Amino acid sequence: MSQVQTKVNGPTPQGDGGHALLDSWARKYRGATVADLDLPPALSTLPTTSLGEAMLSASSHDYSHLTVLSESTRSLLGYLTISKLKALFDSKQLDPSDAVEKAMIKFQRGSGKKYQVINMETELFELEGFFENVGPCATGSKQDFAVVTDGGRKHDLDEFVKRRPSIS
Repeated sequence: MSQVQTKVNGPTPQGDGGHALLDSWARKYRGATVADLDLPPALSTLPTTSLGEAMLSASSHDYSHLTVLSESTRSLLGYLTISKLKALFDSKQLDPSDAVEKAMIKFQRGSGKKYQVINMETELFELEGFFENVGPCATGSKQDFAVVTDGGRKHDLDEFVKRRPSIS
């Protein structure tokens, strides 16, 4: 069995810097990566979509979170947590006719907050460390949600452009 090199950035629950915990996760996942999870594509919504419509979309696909995209640039603005949304409906703090922007959790760009890139090559022990705030993907606090980026998409686009005949 190969030795897994682990590095700790964030606070850890153990006095050994979290290395024992990371090593146990590395043994548990045996080199598996996010790609091995075979995740379905992310389901996104817009800030102006009604919360009821967003909830229906998430429920019909059995998603616990929805990403929220800018209508003009398609950039990530934040996300919706469906369980939190249900609680807000139950407490009458929000109505299904309200816009997504009223309930979304906004990403805090430019605030000095650390964002960690999680992609298809991220090992599952690192992903667990991201959620638990231990190891190379620690951000300073535990996380309950991750957006997986696909760096291969640019390569796919480059290949598409090469295969497609130019119009001259």
